[in-house]
Amino acid sequence: MAKTDGSIGARMMGAAALDIDTYEEVEHDENATMQAATVVVLVALCQAAGAWDLGLFSAARLAVVELVTWFTWAGVTYVIGEKIFQGEATWGELLRTLGFAKAPGVLYVFGIVPLLGWGVSAVVGVWMLVTAFVAIRQALDIGNGKTFLTVLVGGGVYNVLQFFLPI
Repeated sequence: MAKTDGSIGARMMGAAALDIDTYEEVEHDENATMQAATVVVLVALCQAAGAWDLGLFSAARLAVVELVTWFTWAGVTYVIGEKIFQGEATWGELLRTLGFAKAPGVLYVFGIVPLLGWGVSAVVGVWMLVTAFVAIRQALDIGNGKTFLTVLVGGGVYNVLQFFLPI
């Protein structure tokens, strides 16, 4: 895929399509951090809309939780990937690529459709695991094996941290 026009929509589509150039573009564009944060909040709102019975307060809380989760996961993968597996990235680069990796999550809004919701959630969940893998690999500039280990070790560390986070 060619370089995007820098718009959030084009970048979201490129990230969802697993386009390496899109991940490289957002990795190196420091101005894309706010776009990545917008993607994270948009996905949280789509999740809340898909779970229609949550209500407005829960939707707002979900957006805050998603932002904290995003910051934390980017930090954990940065430390694990760079310090243990010799990746080369900054926390900001991981923040941006992982933010855009959430792009398929806008489809969570279809969870509101009876009998379709659980299937959408399953497909989107797997899709987002794959986009996160690509985001981490591209940001850290490491191979698939080290990326897998970064996700595996980072996931364990993140789960321990999550136990202590008051959200």
